[in-house]
Amino acid sequence: MNKTSLGFIAFEGPIGVGKTSLAQKVAASLECELVLERAEENPFLERFYRDPVNAALPTQLYFLFQRARQIQEMRQNDLFAPLRVSDFLLEKDKLFAQLTLGNDEYRLYEQVYEQLSIDAPVPDLVVYLQAPVEVLVERVRRRGIDYEQTIEPDYLQSLNDAYMQFFYRYDRSPLLIVNAESIDPVNSNQDYQQLLDRILSAGAGREFFNPVPFQAS
Repeated sequence: MNKTSLGFIAFEGPIGVGKTSLAQKVAASLECELVLERAEENPFLERFYRDPVNAALPTQLYFLFQRARQIQEMRQNDLFAPLRVSDFLLEKDKLFAQLTLGNDEYRLYEQVYEQLSIDAPVPDLVVYLQAPVEVLVERVRRRGIDYEQTIEPDYLQSLNDAYMQFFYRYDRSPLLIVNAESIDPVNSNQDYQQLLDRILSAGAGREFFNPVPFQAS
């Protein structure tokens, strides 16, 4: 049941870190609305992983228009959803755009972004999941999505670095930083319950979650 005063919790982190699975579990536990990124609906994404230079712009513009629709729906449903959980922040789109687009393409992306005048709701809490590249590579391999198997470790490292720089400066919402290498809240019920308790008790500012691993007696 929903036992929190939070109205909007957003999960973020690089590819493979487990943000979507965790958002789904939390939304189920709290019996609240779930807003998913739905990356698999992007018809350009598979092409991007094969040919990032030529497919980056349509991939990012599709995501941008998709986000605009999702945020409009969230705004319209505000009165009916006392709590919602999502697996993305809108600001993440610019992070990916800066990483994947050339200068001219990024200027075009910014023009489109400004024309859309997106008024995204600010989360009451952002949960940022961190993990080193070797962990991300293994989790991407393990979940077995065909087009993701071509992702290069160098790209994941660049993405990891971009996320760390972004959240180092992020101050729009309280931020809970989770070491997703030392715990596995998606597959461990104990890790999940500890993290859920921490989310529900999170306060303002910047907090870290890196519990001592459980030792069986």
